[in-house]
Amino acid sequence: MDLPNSHFLPVGKLASVFANTSATYKFYWFLAILELVEEGNIIIKKRELFSRMISNPWYTVNYFHVSFGKQDLIQDSVRAIIKIENLTINENKKVINFVLENTKKIETINILNHFDKNVPHWFISSWFSGTRNEIYLFSQNFDNGCLYRLEKNHIEINPSWISYLKLNSKILKGFCYWNLSIFLQKRNPNVPDIPNKIYKTITRNSLIKQTNEYWKFVFNELGAVDCIFTNKKLVFDEKKYALDHFVPHAFVSHDLIWNLIPIDKNFNSFKSNKLPLIDKHFDKFYTLQKTAFEVVKSYNSKNKYLEEYLSIFPDLDDNGWDYVRFKETIQPLITIASNNGFSYMKD
Repeated sequence: MDLPNSHFLPVGKLASVFANTSATYKFYWFLAILELVEEGNIIIKKRELFSRMISNPWYTVNYFHVSFGKQDLIQDSVRAIIKIENLTINENKKVINFVLENTKKIETINILNHFDKNVPHWFISSWFSGTRNEIYLFSQNFDNGCLYRLEKNHIEINPSWISYLKLNSKILKGFCYWNLSIFLQKRNPNVPDIPNKIYKTITRNSLIKQTNEYWKFVFNELGAVDCIFTNKKLVFDEKKYALDHFVPHAFVSHDLIWNLIPIDKNFNSFKSNKLPLIDKHFDKFYTLQKTAFEVVKSYNSKNKYLEEYLSIFPDLDDNGWDYVRFKETIQPLITIASNNGFSYMKD
């Protein structure tokens, strides 16, 4: 993916910024610049930029548990600040920005200021060669058409770049996210749906269709099903049960029917994004899934949700429900999720 061309600007210099990256700093720094320029800012406080370097990956780190690699301090910074500032995992981005831009807590301020040691001047090092102090000096007159001028507490966007950044903001963000997703996928080779875990906030699709077009048939046939976690009898009553992801949605990032089961609604709040215990819960999960499949198929063999099992059982019609194959699909997902920071339910 290439950056939009310009006959008047050294776009190649900007593109080369991302040629060799060992951490995510440059991506999140540039995304912060784009957001603030979109909002009409030309002179931008570093504190605002550093705050957005934390708020933009907030959900990626805290909710989706994507690993940034050992060399990257953004991940550690996000995890530290959520505790220091007593913020929540699903905190609104505007709230996070406001808190970080105005906090008086020395720990948070030190974390934010740490990024000043390297990020602002190294980002424009493609335009210059030299030490930190030399790059600050060279930037004062926007030498070589550099993107911004460096000051102690702020940057000033080069007037020549403002129109380009505003007109091409969506494309530039796309370029950033695309390269960032490649960078993170290499460090999370077995984690699904990395691109959507970078720019997505915590949003969950409604499961009404899966409820009414699939599980309703199961309840109608069986009358009730047992919650695999609490053993409570569940009837088709939205006040008493919830459709839940066996492997947390925050990890799989999908709503495929083979990962959804009705569970006790009160327990659902407790379970949250915790991982089930394979030895304790998988057999019950497998049995309920298999039973549900057979019930729905008997009602309507063309039910669209039945096709979602083909990703696990491509030869389902010939070999039926293979216990080992299903377990070998689920177990690695749970193991990888655990390795990425998701916690298990207590036994």
